[in-house]
Amino acid sequence: MTYTLSQLAEQLNAQLMGDKNLVLQRLATFSQAGPGDITFVSDKKLLTQLADCNASAIVLPTALQTSYQGNALFMDNPYVGYALLAKIFDNTPNLSAGIATSAVIHETAEIGENVAIAAHVVIGAGVKIAANCQILANVVIGENSRVGEQSKIYPNVTVYHHCQIGKRCIVHANSVIGSDGFGNAPYQGTWVKIPQIGRVQIGDDVEIGSSTTIDRGAIADTIIADGVKIDNQCQIAHNVTIGAHTAIAGGSNIAGSTQIGTHCIIGGSVAMNGHLTITDNVVITGDSMVMRSIDKAGVYSSGVPAQKNRAWRKTTALTLKISDLFKRVKELEKQLKD
Repeated sequence: MTYTLSQLAEQLNAQLMGDKNLVLQRLATFSQAGPGDITFVSDKKLLTQLADCNASAIVLPTALQTSYQGNALFMDNPYVGYALLAKIFDNTPNLSAGIATSAVIHETAEIGENVAIAAHVVIGAGVKIAANCQILANVVIGENSRVGEQSKIYPNVTVYHHCQIGKRCIVHANSVIGSDGFGNAPYQGTWVKIPQIGRVQIGDDVEIGSSTTIDRGAIADTIIADGVKIDNQCQIAHNVTIGAHTAIAGGSNIAGSTQIGTHCIIGGSVAMNGHLTITDNVVITGDSMVMRSIDKAGVYSSGVPAQKNRAWRKTTALTLKISDLFKRVKELEKQLKD
């Protein structure tokens, strides 16, 4: 599919400079773009290399509108322009509406208009799937669950019973929604399983990465609010609440009953203890271990960055002596005071 520069300017709500009839065929990276391509610059370092770019058109910061000569679209935030262009040039396959003959759908399930259901899908009793959804191969949706309009569920996803997925959501392959939380009561040297009778409620415009698990609540629900973005291979435990428009990067683990506020950014491989409260607008950098609640917005970090092995061994050896060093300092302070 091709677009003229003026068509793209209209869809991006961007200011156009150059040939409005220029035909563009692809979105490409700055370094690989060539004739027929459009690219973007969001990294200030690339602004010094504009003369070397071979793209037919480029999305640039508005501040360059009076100085750049060439075919361009100007936006306050070119990275948002890139996101919009990616949607325009997106080549992700979509299923045509219809139900595969190998799908198993309970007679009490309700399927909306223009829904696509692929091969070997299993849909349980009382399930409601709204209009324009796409349910790809081998998906299992447990009884009395709900899927909102225009949502897309990729292959091999399992949605347990009584779970709710909002509108325009994306659930990527192999994810599990509504599995049991880790609830066991110790008794005479054994464990007594605690059935998890809550649900998972997922809001609108949520995206869940591949192989992520979201556990159902023990009694109350696990809640993922509108606009949340969760990356691949994350673990969201029972009764966690994640506020609107928070983003969680890959490999992070959130223990049970932790409440995360709105507009937070959680880096990759972050681990959070249970029963914490994280306020709004918190950024936690990758590989951090969060052991206490955070009640003030800001950037938080923990952990040791990678370093040469010899330096790490020396640091570790010194760390083991901290207790003795502390005692010596306290003794010296006492002697100075005397």
